[in-house]
Amino acid sequence: MKPQRHRGAEKLNKKTQCLCASVVYEVFKKMTRIMFKRILFFTLIFHVTFCILHLSSYALDVKRTVLDNGLTLLIVERHNLPVVKVSVGIRAGSIVEPEEKAGLAGITAALLTSGTQKRTAQQISGEIEFVGGAIGDSGDEDYASVSLSVLKKDLHLGFDLLSDIILNPSFPEDELNKKRVRIKGGLKSQEDQPDFVASREFRKAVFGLHPYGRLVQGTPETLDAIKRDDVVNFHSAYYVPNNATMSVVGDITPEEVRALLKQYFPEWHSKEIKSASLLKPTEVKERKTITIDKDLTQANIILGHAGISRDNPDYYAVSVMNYILGGGGFESRLMQNVREEKGLAYDIHSFFAPNKDSGTFQVGVQTKNESANTAIEEILKEINRIRNTPVSDTELADAKSFLTGSFPLRFETGARIANFLIAVEFYGLGLDYIDKYPSYITGVTKDEVLRVAKKYLDPENFVLVVVADQEKAGLKPEFK
Repeated sequence: MKPQRHRGAEKLNKKTQCLCASVVYEVFKKMTRIMFKRILFFTLIFHVTFCILHLSSYALDVKRTVLDNGLTLLIVERHNLPVVKVSVGIRAGSIVEPEEKAGLAGITAALLTSGTQKRTAQQISGEIEFVGGAIGDSGDEDYASVSLSVLKKDLHLGFDLLSDIILNPSFPEDELNKKRVRIKGGLKSQEDQPDFVASREFRKAVFGLHPYGRLVQGTPETLDAIKRDDVVNFHSAYYVPNNATMSVVGDITPEEVRALLKQYFPEWHSKEIKSASLLKPTEVKERKTITIDKDLTQANIILGHAGISRDNPDYYAVSVMNYILGGGGFESRLMQNVREEKGLAYDIHSFFAPNKDSGTFQVGVQTKNESANTAIEEILKEINRIRNTPVSDTELADAKSFLTGSFPLRFETGARIANFLIAVEFYGLGLDYIDKYPSYITGVTKDEVLRVAKKYLDPENFVLVVVADQEKAGLKPEFK
C-alpha cells in the first residue's frame, strides 16, 4: 500500500523547488555575467596589448602631401609584411546627388568595377583574384571609396586596375540595368525587416527633405529615373583628383607611390567641382510619433532626434556620455535597467551617428508588443537621469578605460589604417588625431558629461518610431 502524501506538503515541496530553481537561475546568471566579463576583459587586454606592441613597432608616421593635380596623398610605411593597401575617398556621396535621382551616387560607385574601356567586369575580377588581391567600391552619405589590396610584387597590376576603374569606367548599359534590378530587389526584401523599416522612417522624420533623410540606395522610383548619361555625368563631375584623398599603407615608400601615380594616373587632371547647393539640416523641436502596423510578436522601437556632426568639439564628451547611457553593452544604464532589472529585452543600445554636417542620436530596442510602453518609459527615465544627475566615478572611469583601450583595435590591419586615414582627412580631424585621441577621452570630466547630456539629449522633443502589432502594443496617449 502506497503511503499517502499530504497536499500541503506537496504544495510546500513545489514552492521549495520553484524557490531553489529561482535561486539557481540567479546564481547561474550572475556567474555567466562574471565569466562573460572576464572573457571580454582578457580578450580586450590581449588585443590591445597586441595592437600597442604592433603600433609601437610600426608607428603611424603619416606623410601627407597635396599633389599638383589637387589629390591629397597620405602614406604610411609598414615593411613588416609584403602587402600594400590603398583607399581612395571621393567626395561623391549621396549628399551631392539630385533628390529625384536618389541612388545615383551609390550606383555610380557600384559600377566602377563593372567594366572599363579595356576590361570587362569578369576580366577585372579575374586579374585581381589571380594574384590573390582584392579591389572594391562602396558609397555612403558623405563620400564614395575605392579600395585595393595587393602583394608588393603585384603593385603594378594593382595600380593599373585601380587607375582603370577610377579614370576609365565604361558604365555598360546592361550592367547598369542588372545593378538597378539587384538594388530594387534588395529594397523589396528589406521591407519585411522591421528594423530596416523603423530606421528608414526615423531618418526621414529627423532630416526631412535633406539628403541625409533618404536611403543611399534610393527608391524603386528614383532608381528607374537614373539613365546611363546621369551616371557618366556624375562621375565626370565628382571623380576628380582635387575632390579626392588617397591613402597608401604597407610595404612601399613615398618615392614608389609617386612613381606609380606618375605611371598610372598621368591623365587624372583637376577641374572645377560642381558645387551642390545644400541647406544645413534643420533641427525640429517637436515630438513626432510614427506607428507602422505589422503582424509581429515584438515591437521594434527607435527613439531619438538630431545628433552632432563629426567635427563637433563635444564629440569626445558625447562619446563618454553615450557609453554610460547605452553604448557600453552590459555595463550601460539602459542595458542594466531594461534587460537586467526589467527583463524587457535581450538587447538595447544607444548611439550617436555623426556625419559631415549633422548626425543622429537614437536608442533602439526590440521588446514584446505588450511591453512597448514600459520600454519607452524606461528609456526616457534613463535619458532624464543622465541629464540631471552626475555619473559616478566608476562609470566615468570604465567608459574612459574602454574607449581608450579599444582605440588601437582600429589599426589592426593595413586596410583599417587606410580607411581610417580617409575619414580623418575628410572630417578634418588632423594627422595628430591618433596621438591626441586618448587625451581627448581621458580629459572628459563628470561636469562635461552632465553638460553634453543636457545639451544633446532631449526627452521632450524626439522622434518615436514603433513598428509593431499596434493593437497589442497599445501606445499610451502621451506617446502618440
